[in-house]
Amino acid sequence: MKILVTGAAGFIGSATAQRLLDRGDEVVGLDNLNEYYDVTLKHARLAKLRTRQAFRFVLADLADSEAIAELFANEQFERVVHLGAQAGVRYSLKEPRSYIQSNVVGTLNVLEGCRQNAVAHLVYASSSSVYGASSKLPYSIHEPASHPVSLYAATKRANELMAHSYSSIFRLPTTGLRFFTVYGPWGRPDMALFLFTRAILEGRPIEVFNHGRHKRDFTYIDDIVEGVVRVLDRVAQPHPRWDSANPDPAYSPAPYRLYNIGSNRPIDLLRYIEVLENLLGRKAEKIMLPIQPGDVADTFADVRELQDDIGYRPTTPIEVGVRNFVEWFRDYYRDEMAAT
Repeated sequence: MKILVTGAAGFIGSATAQRLLDRGDEVVGLDNLNEYYDVTLKHARLAKLRTRQAFRFVLADLADSEAIAELFANEQFERVVHLGAQAGVRYSLKEPRSYIQSNVVGTLNVLEGCRQNAVAHLVYASSSSVYGASSKLPYSIHEPASHPVSLYAATKRANELMAHSYSSIFRLPTTGLRFFTVYGPWGRPDMALFLFTRAILEGRPIEVFNHGRHKRDFTYIDDIVEGVVRVLDRVAQPHPRWDSANPDPAYSPAPYRLYNIGSNRPIDLLRYIEVLENLLGRKAEKIMLPIQPGDVADTFADVRELQDDIGYRPTTPIEVGVRNFVEWFRDYYRDEMAAT
């Protein structure tokens, strides 16, 4: 198939594009290469993709409605994986407008492109952050996600509602994936594993929020990508159990689906750090801090719907996933680490 992957220079986007290329799809990757984090890393991810004959890169901003409309009209994509977004909970406290432009306006432009050009299926990234103030675990798609505690989470919930409206009015098949703390090689430098690894190797203390009392449903990148690709191949349909008198947040009379995609195995943050310390052969000096604004204490994905529908079974334990990240990190930054 001919597939558009937005956010193709990003962590999940580049890995998804690679997987689609491996199975023989033609991939057009879009990214604006913004400076939210090290652009060099984004270029390095793209360099791997550019070795593939079936990959083409388009430099554009999702919020540029004319550029996105022209891209869709010219390319006539069969399916779209929309992973491009302004990420990060804490950054949304500093730069809220960038989240509206990238995540809300950008997603609107993608929805319009899909609608106007008869895209067969749109799969888009949501987030476990949408569960917000809820402490009812495991997080279930059958429970309302109506109390986001960060603007980032609010934009992701808005994306879900926007997609539902397009599915309802225009019969555009859409599937939203609520990602749970994705980690692994080529990951984002603003994520905990990246920050912890660099700090420990440089002999600096690490900041541990909520005094280490977080649990996270850490999910390895390969498990995430496998789920994304399987969902892409299963075009959303109206749910047979929809009941308008008792509306379930996970069901719809429209061709619209939502899934949690996580490991279904929450891990104590301090255990996560312990695994990293063992692999690095160094103990971390920890600065214990209170929970940060916009953060939630624990995450735990109920993935039964995804298991039932596509046979999703995440298989990577954190000991293996963190080891793979550490090996990648030492190799990618070997010259920099040698100089410290």
